[in-house]
Amino acid sequence: MKFSIMTEPHLGGTYDQLLAAARLAEAKHLVSFARCDHFLTKREPTPDATDAFATLAGLARETSTIRLCVLVTPITFRHPAVIAKNAATIDQMSGGRFDLGVGTGWMDFEHASLGISFPGSSERWARFEEALDYLKAAFGPGRSSFEGQYYRIDAEVSPKPAGLRLVIGGNGMNRTPRLAGSRADEYNFFTCSPDKARTKIEVMREVAGDRRVEATVMGPAVVGATEADYRHRLETFAARFGGGMSPDEVEKEWESSGEIFGVPEQAAERVAALEAAGVERIYLQWLDLADYDGLAETVELVCG
Repeated sequence: MKFSIMTEPHLGGTYDQLLAAARLAEAKHLVSFARCDHFLTKREPTPDATDAFATLAGLARETSTIRLCVLVTPITFRHPAVIAKNAATIDQMSGGRFDLGVGTGWMDFEHASLGISFPGSSERWARFEEALDYLKAAFGPGRSSFEGQYYRIDAEVSPKPAGLRLVIGGNGMNRTPRLAGSRADEYNFFTCSPDKARTKIEVMREVAGDRRVEATVMGPAVVGATEADYRHRLETFAARFGGGMSPDEVEKEWESSGEIFGVPEQAAERVAALEAAGVERIYLQWLDLADYDGLAETVELVCG
């Protein structure tokens, strides 16, 4: 199994903390370092919430081998022309190490709070599919041309990305995996039971055919070197991110899904189950960027 680090800086996290985590991923020879694209959280007091593309551009100049990923940017935040220009610029700045994740957008709270339009689901999906067509035209060779209901382009677009990969992420059982199978280089979804993961991947593979599409999942990793260490980490996670659930309730919920938790032997069994289901890489989701030591220990325990 291959691994990446996934972070959620809208929950709190400075650029320097992101840089430390990215350099850890690079030093441990993980595949990539990723961050979300959110502007706000409901947590109080309101923490720093840095911009995804701006911070990834900085990381592009302060790392050398690790791939960098936005997982994922909602098409509601930016016109696809802006997404394309940001992505191609970071691809150039990183020497072809940028992975562009895109999605429909889902957190209505941050849109309402910041005055950003948040259309209904059907329109967001239509815009999302058009945005993919727009990006394909913008990144393709020669003059870019596309005409849709919401977006259009007719221009010479430069620079063109050299090593950019397209990631389509989402949790649906049918529409998202089919779209990823036809359009993406990588299909990503939240950790779930191995049986459900297998079904999603099979749907994607049916559409992809001979196309090479990497199947990846993303979810929290709560692991301790001993049972006592694990229980401490679980209690901390439940208190901060459990949404009011007790540690035992969090653990019970995880038992029926694909989260990586427990002592190293238990974590390895859960990784193996996902791998048997067809998952090729796991993004270890780390929610507390201030806890660098905890992240480093988790990476060591899970990834070796």
